[in-house]
Parts: sequence; structure tokens; C-alpha cells
Amino acid sequence: MTDKGQSIGLAAWLQTPPGRYLLAWEQAQVEAAVPDLFGFHALQLGLPELDGLQTNRMPHRWLAGRDLLCDFDALPFESASLDLVLLPHALELASDAHALLREVERVLRPEGRLIVFGLNPASLWGLRQKLGRLKSRGEPYLPRDGEFIGYWRMRDWLKLLSFEVEAARFGIYRPPLRSEAWLQRWQWIEGVGSRWWPVLGAVYYIQAIKRVHGMRMIGLARNTRLAAKKAPAVALNHHQKKND
Repeated sequence: MTDKGQSIGLAAWLQTPPGRYLLAWEQAQVEAAVPDLFGFHALQLGLPELDGLQTNRMPHRWLAGRDLLCDFDALPFESASLDLVLLPHALELASDAHALLREVERVLRPEGRLIVFGLNPASLWGLRQKLGRLKSRGEPYLPRDGEFIGYWRMRDWLKLLSFEVEAARFGIYRPPLRSEAWLQRWQWIEGVGSRWWPVLGAVYYIQAIKRVHGMRMIGLARNTRLAAKKAPAVALNHHQKKND
């Protein structure tokens, strides 16, 4: 850890006991969800420590920052060309979260999926972070960069862009402790928290589908066939090449 009053970045924080705990929970969520999401083109924006697409079977998969370099709010993809976009904490760290979400909506095809991970301000971890920021010499529990976006606020943003939430869950109910030993001692609270106060988990997962009102299914089928014939050539497809 750093000296008191200083802050560490997200990559370094993920190496701490609570960071590893959060990353393991999020890895488990995507490994359970993405194998059943079908299509041709998938993209992950942010958090390269999370291998969010490793269990997905789409032939074209990109991780921004590794497989392609781009501004998240100006993606090098045609409109309605992607089937899945994964945003692990990218909105929290974005300079303009609204612009990023609008850009994601642009590149997703109708009926395409969006997965979002966010830190919950209405949790013990969120409260600990807020108290740390209020103290002039306090050390934040989480990285100082970025801003929390509440779960219900996120759902409102998605609704305004015609996304329909089809799955959502919270996780991590242990207190904001720093040591591995103490985090393990509080393992028992996970079952209690998920049952009695589920919306107070430290992190949330949202899976949403892009709806386009009035679009006929025959049009969706045609768009799917076109997408299969022509993938957006933007950069080296790391996952595809590795699997060849």
C-alpha cells in the first residue's frame, strides 16, 4: 500500500486483497454469462485484468488497449456492427460517461448485448470511500480515480437509450477490510447479504439488450447475415489469431 493520504491506480489496487476479491467475483459473472451470448463481434472496453471474453465463442473479439487502440467515445466500428460490448468500470473512469454510453449504443446492433460492472455507492465499500475522501488526510479505500454511478441511475441511463435490462445482480458484502485474513473471516456474510440486503453489495452487474422499437424480425435476420459476411476490420483480432 501507499503512504497515508496518497492514492494508487486501479491496476495496482487490483493486486491488493480486496482488489483480487472484486476481480474474482466479476470474472465469475462473465464466465457464467458470455458463453450463451451468440453473434460474431464482441468488444471489451476497460479493465484488461478481467478476461471478460475468454469463454465467449464469437469469432471476432477485441480488448481495447491490447487488440486495438482507440478513444472509447469514438470507436472505430460501423454503426450497428457489434453483438456484445463489455464495460467493466469503463463508465466510472470515463471523462464523459454519457458520451461513452451513447457511442456503445451506436455500435451495438439491434438485440445486441451490453454488460456493465459498477461500484455501488450505496454499500459499505462506497461509504468507506466517501469518508476517506472527506478526510483531508484520509486514504481512500478504493482508487481515487473515477466516480461511482449508482445502480438505479445506471438503469435510468440505459432506459433512455432504449436498453432493456434482462439480468442484474449485486455482489461482495464483506466490510471494506484490507487484509486477506480479515476478508476471509467475513466470508460468512456473503450468503446473509445476498439474501437480506442484496442491493447493498459493493459491486453490481447489469446485462442489457438494445431494443429498437418497431423493427421487424426479418430486418434483424438480414442484418445478422450481413454481419456474418463482413467483420469490421479495425485491428489485429488477438483472440481469433490465438485460437487458429
